[in-house]
Amino acid sequence: MSTPRTTAAGKVLNVLAAFDREHPSQTLSEIAQRTGLALSTAHRVVAELAAWGALERAEDGSWHVGLRLWEIASGCPRTQILRDVALPFMQDLYEVTHENIQLAVREGSELVFVERIAGHRSVELLTMVGSRFPVSSTGMGRVLLAYAPRDVQEEVLEAPLRAWTPHTVTDPRTLRAQLDRIRREQVFVSDRQLSETTVAVATPVRIGRTGPVSAVLGIVFTARDAGRARTLREPLLRAAHGISDELGRRTRTTV
Repeated sequence: MSTPRTTAAGKVLNVLAAFDREHPSQTLSEIAQRTGLALSTAHRVVAELAAWGALERAEDGSWHVGLRLWEIASGCPRTQILRDVALPFMQDLYEVTHENIQLAVREGSELVFVERIAGHRSVELLTMVGSRFPVSSTGMGRVLLAYAPRDVQEEVLEAPLRAWTPHTVTDPRTLRAQLDRIRREQVFVSDRQLSETTVAVATPVRIGRTGPVSAVLGIVFTARDAGRARTLREPLLRAAHGISDELGRRTRTTV
């Protein structure tokens, strides 16, 4: 059976997809290798993308994502309103806690971080804006998984679950119990699931106080202060409720 030929658009998308957090800057040869394109084809596609502004060339000759691509991505309607609404509440939450404040949404079975506030004394994180993780890997992801459609939940629970640390829950039965508890209690404490040095407290963000879950808000802090989770619950809930109320108001006024 012959392999379908990659379209011109597909080649462009493959080149753009070659750039990620682990590969933010690449030579032309590396781009060709990662995409499977011939060097001459990669050269032509990269040149077209650079002329348009999607890629930029560094002084050492390597390539990285260009500013114009960032400008277009920042206008994504799914996250633009959410980030605009959430940021003031996240700033207030940071002033109260002085810890990492993160906002994320679900895409399929993955968690995508869309906003973050951190101080210079905040614990260092593996996550950053734009990064993706399986929803089962983080406390924030599990909050989103708890409110995901049933078929998404089953897809995640039936697949092998990665152990990021010795504390990561990988037993489907235990994870199901966690999802049930999240729906009952609304706040979830994730203890060293993604990193052995961090604990997270997370809660859902809705469209209106009782509407569908659209995002998750979380506070991430050092595992040495794990006992702080109890005191962070109320300010986290206040911020999430404020975001939810404002999202509900915006939705009502635009309908």
